[in-house]
Amino acid sequence: MSSQTQDLRTASDALLALDAQLCFALYSTHLAMGKVYRRFLSDLGLTYPQYLVMLVLWEADGLSVSQLGERLYLDSATLTPLLKRLQASGLVARERCPEDERRVLLRLTEAGRALRARALAVPQGVICATGCAPEHLQGLKAGLEALRLNLMRPE
Repeated sequence: MSSQTQDLRTASDALLALDAQLCFALYSTHLAMGKVYRRFLSDLGLTYPQYLVMLVLWEADGLSVSQLGERLYLDSATLTPLLKRLQASGLVARERCPEDERRVLLRLTEAGRALRARALAVPQGVICATGCAPEHLQGLKAGLEALRLNLMRPE
C-alpha cells in the first residue's frame, strides 16, 4: 500500500471515528440530559415529553393539538398517546372545538395549572446539574437553535 493510500485510509478512518461525530456528541448529551431531567421530573410525576407539553400549555393554554405539535416539532400520532396519559393523570382536558369538530383543543385542569408552581424548581436544578455558567448555557442553546434552523431548511 502506498503512503498516499495509507494517508487517505487514515483520514477516512478519522472521519468515521465515533468520537468525531457531531451526531454522537448530541445524542450522548441528550441521554445524559434525559437522566438529569428524570431525576427532577419524577417528583412531578411527568416524563420529559409530558413536561414539554406542560411547558407549552403553561405559556398558552387552549391550543389545538396541531398547534402544540408545531411548537414541539411532533406529529399528532406521537402526541395523542402522550396527551391521553396527561388527561388520565388529571392535568389536561381534551375537547372538540365547537367551530370545527375535527380540531381538538387542550386545556389545563386546575391540577395542571397548580403543577406549574412545583415545576419552577426544575430549570434551576438542571442548570446546577450542568456545572456550567448560565451565560455558557445560553450560548450553547443559541448555537443549537441555529443548528436546528439550518438542518430544517428546505434543500
